[in-house]
Amino acid sequence: MASSVLSNSDRMRESSRKQKKKKNHGNRDRHQNQNHINWKSQAQKEIYSSKLVRALNQVRLSPSNEAPRRGRAVREAADRILAVAAKGRTRWSRAILTNRLKLKFRKPKKQRASTAGNNRPKKPRVSVLRLKGKTLPAVQRKVRVLGRLVPGCRKEPWPVILEEATDYIAALEMQVRAMTALAELLSASTSVAGSSSAPPS
Repeated sequence: MASSVLSNSDRMRESSRKQKKKKNHGNRDRHQNQNHINWKSQAQKEIYSSKLVRALNQVRLSPSNEAPRRGRAVREAADRILAVAAKGRTRWSRAILTNRLKLKFRKPKKQRASTAGNNRPKKPRVSVLRLKGKTLPAVQRKVRVLGRLVPGCRKEPWPVILEEATDYIAALEMQVRAMTALAELLSASTSVAGSSSAPPS
């Protein structure tokens, strides 16, 4: 009788432990899902596209008419809007936004006057980190390179880099889809405008 009571209490304790574990696991999954946006959804693509069109209009209205500067401005606007769409939930989006702020408030560098007699070729510097990087295993080297490619992940541990890279790649894929759709709309509208303005033969 006593043994059956003990086994029942043990079973109850075990089931409550399993329920707590399941609840904690569900909370963790929900928290991870809240941190990442579903970049494949049509709604997210439409939100990004509308914000991108507004940003590109501002780039078009800016006074600088040089093609390379305008191309860089378009790329920066597209990345900034992508980071805004991520709502600062990821490291890469926060890194893009903070980098933008740093560039905005950075003072222009003063050009040093070059002396005529100081034209010696500079020796290439070999850093200790570069030497260490060559002795690392192949997987660690690739993770380090990936950390450099994903904004804000240069010094992060491996699991964080992989998680951020997964989200960043999905965001970039959505960016490409949105920009391709915008380019197709623009080319279609210019071809319609060109054909309507052409004189009848």
